[in-house]
Amino acid sequence: MTKNDFWRATALSLLFFLILLGIWHFATLPKERVSAANDEYAKLMGQGAKKTEGLPTPAQIGETAWTHITDPFYDRGSNDKGIGIQLAYSLARVGAGYLLAVLVAVPLGFVIGMSPLISRALNPFIQVLKPISPLAWMPIALYTIKDSSLSGVFVIFICSIWPMLINTAYGVASVRREWLDVARTLQVRPVRKAFQIILPAAAPTILTGMRISMGIAWLVIVAAEMLVGGTGIGYFVWNEWNNLNLANVIFAIVAIGVVGMVLDFIIGRLQRLVTYVE
Repeated sequence: MTKNDFWRATALSLLFFLILLGIWHFATLPKERVSAANDEYAKLMGQGAKKTEGLPTPAQIGETAWTHITDPFYDRGSNDKGIGIQLAYSLARVGAGYLLAVLVAVPLGFVIGMSPLISRALNPFIQVLKPISPLAWMPIALYTIKDSSLSGVFVIFICSIWPMLINTAYGVASVRREWLDVARTLQVRPVRKAFQIILPAAAPTILTGMRISMGIAWLVIVAAEMLVGGTGIGYFVWNEWNNLNLANVIFAIVAIGVVGMVLDFIIGRLQRLVTYVE
């Protein structure tokens, strides 16, 4: 991509963003006026103000965002923690479950990719377990582990392992035969062959699986934390919905999207670093 293409794409993105903000503003503006009129009428009648609830305006979301960004780590009790603390809990759970999945999926994927026999033997188990929703494991995790936070880590492990495992096995099995034949001719030891030939060749595919797994993990942790409660960005969304604070809910949704984009960007950069042109 040339520099001109980059700036054109950036300008077009900003234009789309402004159009969306404009649509949002005009869609919520009538409700805001009706609410103000109702409040004024209630005051004139000597009654308590009765607000007509609706979606918050972009200006209200901006005020909410500024409040959270300026003090992200406040702690006023179990049900009132800053957005920074909630995101930290979620990222910690995702990081722990994701790391465990890497430690299991990548070595096992190597074995499956290098051994057609083991691949055929494990394929039925993979095909049965892979389609199961990670949240379906939550009751079993809560019953056996008896800890909501660790149960969330287990769910992240379950949802992260399959894309990494399948992509690692595919990447290892797809290494060019000529390279392996040369290594065999030169009598390269298995460990050296794995780290100096197979791993570099399969790295782009492995990183693709890791990138997919991270997206799924960040998606699942929100739903998992809504179920188990306590802490985390998913619990924050659910708690604010129970409080009927839609401004906080929308801000949290935006925060989830931004953090997910950053995580995807980081792994995408790593993927480009190991990608080679034949």
